Amino acid sequence: MKITKLMMCTACAAVLAFSLVGCDDLGFYPINAPSNLQHRIDSIAAAKPNTGDTTYVTIATPIVGAEDNSSAWWTAFSDYFTIPSNKLLHLEFINHSSGLNNWNNWNLVVTNPVSDRTASTYSEYFALRSDAYGWGGTMSSVNPSYAFAISLITQNYPDTNGNGDIWDDFRTTMQGAHVSMDIDHSATGNVFVTVTSVGTNGTKLVETYHQPVSAIDDINAFLVCDGSHFEMKKAYLIPSKVTVVADVKPVSIAVTGAPAFVEKGNPNFWGKAVATVTYADGSTAKVDSTNLTFTVIPDMTSLGTKTVVVSYNKTKQGAFCQAISGYYTLEVTNPVLSLAVTTLPTITSYYYFSSDSIIFNTAGLVVTATYSDGTQGVISNANLKFGKIPAAEGSQNVVISYAGATKTTTTTCPVTLVKGLSQIGAVNFSTAWWTAFSSDYTVASGSSQTFIMYCYSDNLANWHSPCVVLRNAGKTTEYAVVRMDNYGWDAGYNTATATSDWNWASFTSNISGSKIVITVTNNGDNTANVIYNVTYANGETHFQKYAGVTVNSSDLTCALVTEESYMVLVQ
Repeated sequence: MKITKLMMCTACAAVLAFSLVGCDDLGFYPINAPSNLQHRIDSIAAAKPNTGDTTYVTIATPIVGAEDNSSAWWTAFSDYFTIPSNKLLHLEFINHSSGLNNWNNWNLVVTNPVSDRTASTYSEYFALRSDAYGWGGTMSSVNPSYAFAISLITQNYPDTNGNGDIWDDFRTTMQGAHVSMDIDHSATGNVFVTVTSVGTNGTKLVETYHQPVSAIDDINAFLVCDGSHFEMKKAYLIPSKVTVVADVKPVSIAVTGAPAFVEKGNPNFWGKAVATVTYADGSTAKVDSTNLTFTVIPDMTSLGTKTVVVSYNKTKQGAFCQAISGYYTLEVTNPVLSLAVTTLPTITSYYYFSSDSIIFNTAGLVVTATYSDGTQGVISNANLKFGKIPAAEGSQNVVISYAGATKTTTTTCPVTLVKGLSQIGAVNFSTAWWTAFSSDYTVASGSSQTFIMYCYSDNLANWHSPCVVLRNAGKTTEYAVVRMDNYGWDAGYNTATATSDWNWASFTSNISGSKIVITVTNNGDNTANVIYNVTYANGETHFQKYAGVTVNSSDLTCALVTEESYMVLVQ
């Protein structure tokens, strides 16, 4: 919500009252103040216009997050603050932390001007953490230049105790630190974030970050708690301090996603390739092929390995400069006559519940092509298109196609569908964190609750997998959230012992298609155990266990939640 009305703080009311009754020479002097005096004071304050270049912003949420620092990630938020182009938002607040992890402090999210995190039009530029970490949002898909670049984060965090570890000092300094945050939405089409935190120990920490954003549209900013809370003190807008951005030259270019094989006679040697330029300041940007120069164009009328050389000759601000070059290779083949699945994918059985078509997992799949000269060769999955699986029980066929120069060739891959009992999350992996839950199940003292499910994931992050929430029946107390990837939070988690046998190098890539058995046990002594027994689609087995989670054994329920994955429960 955009607010530009000037609001006087309560201290102003105190000063006004003091001017009426606080003079020593008057002694005690009765004043017949009208009953609506405070209302009149507030009205005067509200009517006072902004002066100079400063526009004060009302803080509707002065305390952000639970004051015992129990607020989990993405559960407690500050107000939305709208920042027009050519304006700088200044925030001041006191940071409080559980002190357990570096990220249990302030977190900043910068978004498009949609003040509803659940809206389909809501999109993020980036999230920035206080511990010099962050990630990009979906605005990069709107405009590739909006891509997040962690290399552009700077910090001066010192090793004050000389033990070689800056992070224990960081956690100490951030506890009760006074934070001043400037988010400068420059008309140059960039946002510049500068955060200065001064600890009660006198240590001064400075973190900065910048990246491109819309130069015309407003941007929104808000703070997020994660085992932390904030006392908001000030919020105001002033003119941007950045009118000119220093230009930088490109230093390298890389091409990804280019076709490995192209039929003879097909002139499209670029396909769905993406060119990424890296600039001298460490930032990157995706460049459309129309802005590239192809200095070596392959002969697509003859067979064999071909080299494509591309060059780019513009600075970050679009000025012409000395060109940089990159290259990739491809194989020109005879036309494809037919396709055949020669190795079935790892996942051949899918559990489903909703009526939505299912995304086909190509891991392990091998498709072989027969060419016009009778030779055969494996076609990379990247050069094939795959249909979705119809949500219907029994045998189904997935259509696989290859777009050649003159025709499209197809084949099918058989799979089997089995209907489950219920589903958590969307089949297109769009489910955001803390938006899709199972029912709550009571776990009586001395008993256990077991869930058997199949998980399907985009396999892009460890946490795109099931999580267990332990809380009371009224959902007023959250004891702990424990994830499948050896991580959790909340007070109950702090007493737990976590053990697992994961191979982290292959954990993420094997989530999808896994059979997962989760057992929650109420030990009856105000502790609970949670164990995940996981069987990958390839048959490999692993476990994750949390022992001794602190709960109230007389009031314990559990539920499942997930993110960018979905689970089909079968028992």
